[in-house]
Amino acid sequence: MYAKCGYLEYARRLFDEMPHRNIVSWTALISGYAQHGRADECFCVFSDMLIYCRPTEFAFASVLSSCGKHDGNRGRQVHAFALKTSFDVYVFVSNALISMYFKSCDCGGIGNVDGKDDAWTVFKTMEYRNLISWNSMIAGLQLCGLEAQAISVFSQMHCDGVGFDRATLLSVFSSLCGINCSDIDLGLKACFQLHCLTIKTGFHSETEVATALVKAYSNLGGEVADCYGIFLETNGCRDVVSWTGIITAFAEQAPEEALFLFCQFCQEGLTPDRYTLSIVLKACSGLATERCTWVVHVQIIKAGFEDDTVLKNALIHAYARCGSIILSKKVFNEILIHDIISWNSMLKAYALHGLATEALLLFSQMNVKPDATTFVSLLSACGHSGMVKEGTKVFDAMSTNYGIVPRIDHYACMVDILGRAGRIPEAEELVSRMPMKPDFVVWSALLGACRKHNETRLAKLAATKLNELEPTKSLGYVQMSNLYSSSGSFNEASLIRKEMSGSRVRKEPGLSWIEIGNKVHEFTSGGRNHPQRDIICAKLEGLVGQLKEKGYVPETSLALHDVEEEQKEEQMYHHSEKLALVFALMNEGGFDYTGGVIRIMKNIRICVDCHNFMKLASNLFQKEIIVRDSNRFHHFRDNMCSCNDYW
Repeated sequence: MYAKCGYLEYARRLFDEMPHRNIVSWTALISGYAQHGRADECFCVFSDMLIYCRPTEFAFASVLSSCGKHDGNRGRQVHAFALKTSFDVYVFVSNALISMYFKSCDCGGIGNVDGKDDAWTVFKTMEYRNLISWNSMIAGLQLCGLEAQAISVFSQMHCDGVGFDRATLLSVFSSLCGINCSDIDLGLKACFQLHCLTIKTGFHSETEVATALVKAYSNLGGEVADCYGIFLETNGCRDVVSWTGIITAFAEQAPEEALFLFCQFCQEGLTPDRYTLSIVLKACSGLATERCTWVVHVQIIKAGFEDDTVLKNALIHAYARCGSIILSKKVFNEILIHDIISWNSMLKAYALHGLATEALLLFSQMNVKPDATTFVSLLSACGHSGMVKEGTKVFDAMSTNYGIVPRIDHYACMVDILGRAGRIPEAEELVSRMPMKPDFVVWSALLGACRKHNETRLAKLAATKLNELEPTKSLGYVQMSNLYSSSGSFNEASLIRKEMSGSRVRKEPGLSWIEIGNKVHEFTSGGRNHPQRDIICAKLEGLVGQLKEKGYVPETSLALHDVEEEQKEEQMYHHSEKLALVFALMNEGGFDYTGGVIRIMKNIRICVDCHNFMKLASNLFQKEIIVRDSNRFHHFRDNMCSCNDYW
């Protein structure tokens, strides 16, 4: 009793004072040490026990359960003794052996092969397996990053007619969340089948199972509406974990709805924990302004989490994504002890805003060992600022100074750095000698460089590779069409557009968002869906006239070649970010809390014409205009952009 309650020293003293000890006494003390992770004492007591009495299966199981990640050799010694004494035939001991071998795996990677194989050997040689045997195998494979094998074992278990419980489903759903499935539809199909199975067995009504199911659907790219339907089925049993699960599902795909759900969560009288708040901050990072981030920041302080490093790191990211690098830096400076994520978050914030000099300076001040993510942020920052020499130095230092083997995302950054600077042959050579197969990001970086510097030959190769890797995406077609149009090869551009149409690939429409007061307004090219379209277009026409007097010349080279020049200009005028800017100027009262800064969020890369337009408008109205496109932030002020026209 004392051992189970944590009073191990008192339990040991009572044990030592006993005039006669039996196997129950020894097993109880071993079990007490095992439950509290005292592996050394557990093994010592087990060794002493062997002098006086024969162990039981419970003693074996207890000493095996105490084995931690670094106790594999001890566990093997106990296993050998169990084999000699035939205790391995007990299912209780075999189950403990399976768990022990998986715990000795290096779960930080893909799993220790030897440990996994030993566990599998024990499992296969068992004459009788109970539910715990199967659960131990599935959970062990999942924890060691062998998700596909975990799902395979569950399939075998189900085919053999073995029943399952809540623990089984939780492990299988966790495996689905982590599986690297090249076919998303196949993963969703497996998730749907498991969903049906939970309904048939009644487990779908349990909050933990429903939450795990929501997470699996969300991670596999399922519809958030389906996730919400599962969540609603847990009515009356929802806790902070289930609420956090559904907010997580919405956070990336529909951040506004995620914040609405968080409001509902608070209205039900539940108290958010640090994990809930970190997910809400993730949703805030997808919005156009920092107002919601600031509100959540206040709640964090009220809840007493103001010194929580995890939340501080999330705040750095959220403020940076909302355009406020100053607030990101303020939060970073308030952190008492910076962990690696703190440093990486701030480096990523600087990279996002094109502040490479600040990023390199911060890197020189790091007091923790950098990891692979650190160098992705540094290389990204150098790429956004045209710092080829510095970027190359960082890339070389990864392996030579820090022992970090470059991954594919590091190579993609280097291709981008070299390509943007016009060093196309070097970028091509780097792609050819990569130790891994180039992915979509690498080829898109190379294609973007070729488009910028009119390198048609290599652009064709990159576009072909992109279309092979992602046949439903329009990037390869659009970039090649733009390249041909800008060089005056309009027939070739027309052929590319026909090929794109024939492949049933649609270009992602340009969208821009701006927040006025408490409402987010969405603009499409031409402003077709906005109720104030006519007024906005009229105001825009007047603004264009003013800017032309300041030197604005519409960039029409990328417009369709088979229309009149006047129509080309009109196409440029009605881009979504221009309409958002005019609407903001019409409603300046909605920007009181930002001090007059206009923030526009865009889903694709800003074009050259809109970039020139924003620079002149910032000077005309003496306002800072911040545009976040798909690549980075552009801070327009006094006829200048923070990117120095390098993006």
